[in-house]
Amino acid sequence: MDETGLKSLLEGLPVSWWEADGELRVIDSGGGAFGDTRTAQRFLDTVRQGLSGPSASGLSHGQAQFDGRLFDVNWCLGVPRQGRSRGLAVEVGTSSTADRRYDAFADLAPAAAFIRDAGGRHLWANHAYAHLYGTTPEHIIGKHIEEVDSPVDAARVLALDKDVLTRGKPVRHTLTYHRPDGSSGQAAGHRFPVQEGTETCVAGIYIDISDYTRALHQRREAEESLCALRDHSGLPCVLVSAGGRIQQASAAAAELLQIRLSDLIGRRADSMLAPASESAGLWRGWRDLIARRSRRIQASAVLVDAHGRQRRARLHLTTVGRGAARATSVWAVATPQGIAHEPHPALTASQERILSLLAVGRSNAEIATSLHLSRQTVDYHLSRLRDLLDAPTRCALVARAYALGILLPQSWPPRSATRQQ
Repeated sequence: MDETGLKSLLEGLPVSWWEADGELRVIDSGGGAFGDTRTAQRFLDTVRQGLSGPSASGLSHGQAQFDGRLFDVNWCLGVPRQGRSRGLAVEVGTSSTADRRYDAFADLAPAAAFIRDAGGRHLWANHAYAHLYGTTPEHIIGKHIEEVDSPVDAARVLALDKDVLTRGKPVRHTLTYHRPDGSSGQAAGHRFPVQEGTETCVAGIYIDISDYTRALHQRREAEESLCALRDHSGLPCVLVSAGGRIQQASAAAAELLQIRLSDLIGRRADSMLAPASESAGLWRGWRDLIARRSRRIQASAVLVDAHGRQRRARLHLTTVGRGAARATSVWAVATPQGIAHEPHPALTASQERILSLLAVGRSNAEIATSLHLSRQTVDYHLSRLRDLLDAPTRCALVARAYALGILLPQSWPPRSATRQQ
């Protein structure tokens, strides 16, 4: 078998061969033990110090530990031929299939893992750990922590390692690290003592939580911005759960309802509403919102404050979230349309139409003709309205209707607010 055939054979075996120059720099290497020349060089740098001197035949033989693996090493350390020396390392105590699978799993797991000796030198690191520093494991293993971290970070890391070795048991940490580009990240995990031969070392497994931490920070900022907008907008607004409970409320809502903000949270929203002729339409709209048949609705409602006084308002209701089949909550913003007043019987449709025509300036006779009513019937309704609304004259009756929110202030000709859905 020629040399080329021998090299091809060794590519599938757990061995490593190498050829080095006079300064012990790897010129060529192969075999199935290591995947690249850089690792072969690191192997030579690690094991040459531990080998016994050359025998009479010029060969040095011994065993060496490397990255948690045990190798039988034969290396010609005598006078190099043509300025070169050759060596062969054979992995002994071949791991089981389960061990090899575990090694591959640890090396390629998304969690960053490492092993360091008590002095801070990296004995092993996986790809995820090296990725935190923007490099590969080959550039981490064998280096002291001060060679990969800034002096401040290195001192903190060594202190954490010492703490683990002193305690002799796992310790959970959440720490900040710095990337090569100067940006910072956060990682959470455990450090714990491990035995490497006769030496007690520190191992660690960490998960990068930078994106998670950033998302939490952005969420807190968004919530704070929403709360500031809610509290300083001056709008009465409440967040109502699908079950009808008030989850959040603005200070303006508490002021409108004459109730302490702390007492408002947790109450049923419908306890703030007076029974009114338009309630059926409001509840139909609410059911459509919760079932996501509607995204937003507007409705008229009569609010009742803590003193029992009523106030008409326009409610603007909008669902929260888009993903679920049913809405989990609804924001309700109230636009007051009338002053607070003592409750009175709900007006009939005829009485509201009479007020609308009265606001236009129609006479009693014109109102009677327009509504196909007798003059006496219109007179009766007007007298009844003056009693209900506590208004002595026609002008006061119109003004009172607008002040109480019975008529829409933004509409001409005048229209009833209570009949708007």
